Amino acid sequence: MDDIKLGVVGLGVRSDLAGLAHQPGLGSRLVACCDRDPRALSGARDRFGEDLILANDHRELLHADLDGVFVLTPDHTHEPIGLDFLRAGIPVFLEKPLAITAEGCDRLLAAARTHGTRLYVGHNMRHMPVVVAMRDLIVKGAIGQVKAIWCRHFVGHGGDFYFKDWHADRRNTTSLLLQKGAHDIDVIHWLSQGYTRRVNAMGGLVVYGDITSRRDRAGERMTDWISPDNWPPLSQRDLNPVIDVEDLSMMHMRLDNDVFASYQQCHFTPDYWRNYTVIGTEGRLENFGDGEGAVIKVWNRRSDYRADADLTVPVHTPQGTHGGADPLLVQEFVQFIREGGATITSPVAAREAVAAGHAATISLRHGGQAVDVPPVEPTVAAYFENGQTEGASPPPPAQTPANGKEPTAQVGGSTRM
Repeated sequence: MDDIKLGVVGLGVRSDLAGLAHQPGLGSRLVACCDRDPRALSGARDRFGEDLILANDHRELLHADLDGVFVLTPDHTHEPIGLDFLRAGIPVFLEKPLAITAEGCDRLLAAARTHGTRLYVGHNMRHMPVVVAMRDLIVKGAIGQVKAIWCRHFVGHGGDFYFKDWHADRRNTTSLLLQKGAHDIDVIHWLSQGYTRRVNAMGGLVVYGDITSRRDRAGERMTDWISPDNWPPLSQRDLNPVIDVEDLSMMHMRLDNDVFASYQQCHFTPDYWRNYTVIGTEGRLENFGDGEGAVIKVWNRRSDYRADADLTVPVHTPQGTHGGADPLLVQEFVQFIREGGATITSPVAAREAVAAGHAATISLRHGGQAVDVPPVEPTVAAYFENGQTEGASPPPPAQTPANGKEPTAQVGGSTRM
């Protein structure tokens, strides 16, 4: 089997994904790297080989005879870079979020369909053992029919990760509710088998906005300053010159199958993990931890408070970053380049996660008013549902609610930023 030839744009923290794909003689290898930072490029040949093509502009890779490319750049660049490669017919791995607006996502989906170019989005949490185990339990009926999902996301390293570089500027992310929340919103959708159609949200910049110590970190990487000693939050120093994203966000969602969900995100907690509670007609389940040592507990009997669940499922975490999810993600992308077809991740689902986060940001910044989330155009959804090939019938309307009634919510606010 010949190696497929891959490129990568962006040699930052997530370039470890490209490293996982670089397996010369085993099916795939990196042949081209692009980054605007000379320091990053200077070490690329040590990582991937002396014959590597190096570039500081992604357009130099459009004619490098690539079989696929990883786009691992800051969020606001996903759309323009992704569009260039899709139009050139080069299969694209776009790190999540797909884009920073619903409209940007729709343009990417349209380009992939128009040019017949395979599009893959890096929602690695669909491969995380704790998420897979929760979904398996739900599909097997462990809690009956899902009716509600709550997610609490404790971003304990938020001050280091998201308030000292480009993440803190809404021009680059729209919001951290979208940027970080895209993962969890996608998981909520996946567990509930529905998509968000209406949201409202509240939140604010309640801690890091009070810190006056600021510094331009041009040329630095997150790994240069991250430290567990940067605690408590108000002792952080040298934050990004521009900070106009929220460090505390809360959103409510109504899905197209009448599931209700909520998502809370906090960037100044002492711990880092996420907790899902899924409530169904016959019980509830909840994860405790999301890495090694995590367990999922299921309660099915009426009682007062009790820590001992009716079912406790330990979650094995294999080797590899993000609980072993990243190697599986890369493996799926490489296979997708070779064979096409359905994948566990979904460009349409990635768009729906962004659309919900985008709408929630609008709501948050406009007094918490309700905002409707427009669905993907049916023929576009059908194209991706059919493995990114034409010929499928448009999918039926979003999952019919159990009561047989369609949601009656009306537009409650502007869909413009």
